[in-house]
Amino acid sequence: MNETRIVDLRRERGWTQEKLAAECGVGIRTIQRLEAGSDASLETLSLVADALGVPVRDLFAAIESDELSGRVDSFESRAQDQQRARNRALSAWVWLFIGVGVVVSMFSFAINTQFSSVGLVAYWLGGTLIFIALERLVLEPYLERTFPLSRSKRERKLQRSREI
Repeated sequence: MNETRIVDLRRERGWTQEKLAAECGVGIRTIQRLEAGSDASLETLSLVADALGVPVRDLFAAIESDELSGRVDSFESRAQDQQRARNRALSAWVWLFIGVGVVVSMFSFAINTQFSSVGLVAYWLGGTLIFIALERLVLEPYLERTFPLSRSKRERKLQRSREI
């Protein structure tokens, strides 16, 4: 068993166990067990580390076993790979939206009617709102299922605001 620094990290932030549990999305009992030194899955440790704004490795005072060290390194590597893949997938959808917008804009200028400017405005304003809705309702849940170790841009922003 490895000694954790979770209590110290939690107290540095002035958080109670209840606050940490809420930030992680785990039960208070899980936090109590972790602070008492019980083992946990890497996924649970990842949730705690994300909430505290530290890498999983920093949850431990020292990682005593080579096996655990290897598992933590592997987990962090997988999480980084999944985050990059998620960012690429989201970026591809954004560029697809922009590409279609450029084509619609060019077509709108080519036909040059009084309704072409309406179509242009409708695509960029309405399309942006539709894209945002589809991103939140369809794309983000899909990315959550596909890349469970990654986080959305909104979650990362929220995490950074908590660290300040």
